[in-house]
Amino acid sequence: MKYSDASWEQLNQSYPGEFILLGVADRPRLEMFLFVIILLCYTMTLIGNTTIIVVFQLDPNLHTPMYFFLSNLSFLDLGFTTSLGPQMLVNFWRERKTITYVACVVQLYISLALGSAECILLAVMAYDRYAAVCQPLHYTTIMSHSICLKMAAVSWASGFCTSLLQTVMTIKLPFCGNNKVDHFFCEVPAMLKLACVDTSTNEAVLFVSSVIFLLVPLSFIIVSYVNIAAAVLRIRSAVGRRKAFSTCTSHLIVVSLFYGTIIFSYLQPPSNYSRDIGKMISLFYTFVTTMLNPLIYTLRNKEVHRALKRTINRNATI
Repeated sequence: MKYSDASWEQLNQSYPGEFILLGVADRPRLEMFLFVIILLCYTMTLIGNTTIIVVFQLDPNLHTPMYFFLSNLSFLDLGFTTSLGPQMLVNFWRERKTITYVACVVQLYISLALGSAECILLAVMAYDRYAAVCQPLHYTTIMSHSICLKMAAVSWASGFCTSLLQTVMTIKLPFCGNNKVDHFFCEVPAMLKLACVDTSTNEAVLFVSSVIFLLVPLSFIIVSYVNIAAAVLRIRSAVGRRKAFSTCTSHLIVVSLFYGTIIFSYLQPPSNYSRDIGKMISLFYTFVTTMLNPLIYTLRNKEVHRALKRTINRNATI
């Protein structure tokens, strides 16, 4: 089938060779400030999450379901921030803040896949805490190694499947020469605003996916922790109550930070997407929460402190 010159020109306008990521290019001082903050957050994310993964792999005492899921969370956070961070940091220093069409699609797919997988994984982690507190006698059976592997696999697979759907639907939209993305990176709500056709179907599918991957897991987490709180209050030992609340509090803080910010971005129509607020909230759940996760889970966790000391001492004697 042969295309006329007009057809090729129309095709090239619909699918540009590159996108321009506007970010806050019109405010250079804010841009440099964000560069420093994001570089700091990204560096701490790499160090914190890599440390958690290494320590959990090397210390046999941490080969439990809770730390298995926590190491999965660290892998997700590393991949999530790395899919976005380096490109952003480079663009902060470039005069032309561009990203190729292919790189934009890859960035969109990977970041959405890992972010969606994290939504499911946080619900799985809540179920793990529920089983540990509310069903202690059957915990090893409920959370056996094979079941943990299946739960983690479902979290990862579901994230990549929904991302494939969203990415394909987004890149099939004609952009009619519009290539200026009013964001720091390629994200579905920002990309939908470039389309030169009606995007109501895309918005409806995005909303349904957001409900499935945000509100359903969040509701499950809330129900789990209501049951956990009721079980903890029945514990007679003050030390036991304190220990149970301590391990659960860390997870609740992470859930609040992650779901609270990401729900704001995805559970509203892209047509109502606030230009500056949306950008800053995206930066928060992309870099700040992923940086805080290792700190939140380890600062008050004596088991992790002891494991870290054992790992350091073991390496020092080699």
